[in-house]
Amino acid sequence: MHLDVQDLRNFYYRSALGRAAQHSLRTRMLELWPEAKGQTVVGFGFAAPLLRPYLADARRVMTLMPGPQGVMPWPAGMPNTSVLTEETLWPIETGHVDRLVLMHGLETSDRQGDLLEECWRVLGPGGRALFIVPNRAGFWARSDITPFGYGRPYSLGQLETQLRKHQFLPERQLGALYLMPSTRRAFRRSGPLFEKVGRHMPTIMAGGAFMVEVTKLVYPPKGKVARTPARRSIRVLEGVGAVTPAMV
Repeated sequence: MHLDVQDLRNFYYRSALGRAAQHSLRTRMLELWPEAKGQTVVGFGFAAPLLRPYLADARRVMTLMPGPQGVMPWPAGMPNTSVLTEETLWPIETGHVDRLVLMHGLETSDRQGDLLEECWRVLGPGGRALFIVPNRAGFWARSDITPFGYGRPYSLGQLETQLRKHQFLPERQLGALYLMPSTRRAFRRSGPLFEKVGRHMPTIMAGGAFMVEVTKLVYPPKGKVARTPARRSIRVLEGVGAVTPAMV
């Protein structure tokens, strides 16, 4: 079940907790991908809050928002790059994406397998994808005041197993959202401290979300190659000049 785009927009752009979450997630993403000069960057779900740093140098930045969620214009004050699309049928040619970010897309999808196949299709050779999902053991997955409290949360092992099943190779993992999912001022003030400490913790002890960077696996054709022996040419006149012994 996808969340409504209005609720997502209100959280990330109009609430103090949402803006803090946006900063935490974007900072961690930029540790993995500090720039995307000349590349095609695509976000699916509600990845728009993370993609603004790439607008200046990327060749193209596009935000795909699934139909059940709804769409909003983005970025503000600039030509719109948001597209309302079918969840598993994106208006992108095969192999044309260099950087792909999924946030609030995988855990809320009812067709996760088909969605991952579409991600694999559009990702180009050498491209990388970043999957951001709620941490099943984190506080954010247990709170319904944030978007991370909806859908199916994951453990790191569950997410990587599902990605490998659909021909993705996990390369790097990060944790994010170490601040508490609370609107209380005391927790908001201590948020930067929690974030600073959390970045030095093992990924398995991640905060509210996992961020897994993957590359695309391309396997050779499976099975045995059948070899058909070359047929011997038919000699139509073969034996015509042979001498046949006379019968007595």
